[in-house]
Amino acid sequence: MKKKKMVSVIVPAYKQEKSIVADVKNIDDAMSQTRFDYEILVVVDGFLDKTFENAKKIKRKKVKVLGYETNKGKGYAIRYGMARAKGDYIAFIDAGMDIDPNGISLILEHLEWYNADIIVGSKRHPASKINYPFFRKVYSWGYHVFVKILLGVTVKDTQSGLKVFKREVLEAVLPRLLVKEFAFDVEILSVARYLGFKRIFESPIYLNWKEDNTNFTPFLIFDKNIRNMIKDTLAVFYRLRILNYYSDKKKRKWIYDKELDMKINTGETLNA
Repeated sequence: MKKKKMVSVIVPAYKQEKSIVADVKNIDDAMSQTRFDYEILVVVDGFLDKTFENAKKIKRKKVKVLGYETNKGKGYAIRYGMARAKGDYIAFIDAGMDIDPNGISLILEHLEWYNADIIVGSKRHPASKINYPFFRKVYSWGYHVFVKILLGVTVKDTQSGLKVFKREVLEAVLPRLLVKEFAFDVEILSVARYLGFKRIFESPIYLNWKEDNTNFTPFLIFDKNIRNMIKDTLAVFYRLRILNYYSDKKKRKWIYDKELDMKINTGETLNA
């Protein structure tokens, strides 16, 4: 009998004390309906409220809760979880449940149908159902054009909080990454493409933008997050196109981080 593929689902969580228990249970319920074996790794990005404490109360055998004291950014949290994942396929989905977790099943099926390296959940897929502010749609379109011109990444939505990767992609890509926060998604897609993992496709999602997401302003020039996103994206461009930093020849210059320097194939899982 053919062995089931193992899926690791990384859930980065930042200041989600009110919803983290329900969010993780929803993800677990959704994954339990798939044909895959799985684990869920909740990574709490800084002990700033009771998110970690509340998440640890979840008593489900497929759920592991990880974390660290200092907030370091979503990209760091995802890498932290990925480095400890056991799966053949490794996905991540944002806590907060803007994106319906049932979409994980669909992107996993897309990964196998297309023999893809990466599947990106996309708000701009024609089959997606989204409730999303107009100004964010404009921003998403503009950023897509910016990234396509600058880095050659052709997927129409790089920033959606749902993606899945084959394990071998992350084994090659993770040690090279630097971005810990704003342009993590762009860096991982750009480096994967640079290394020859070009089978990157999009899958539809169901997204319901929560009204309490207030950390974003439509006045783009005044939004600190957007300025930081552009800054980090330009830094990826500089490392990719000018410095050739991501090349194997530059391996000695890759920055070492003892928390992230765990071979992804060890399957080791640590709790804070």
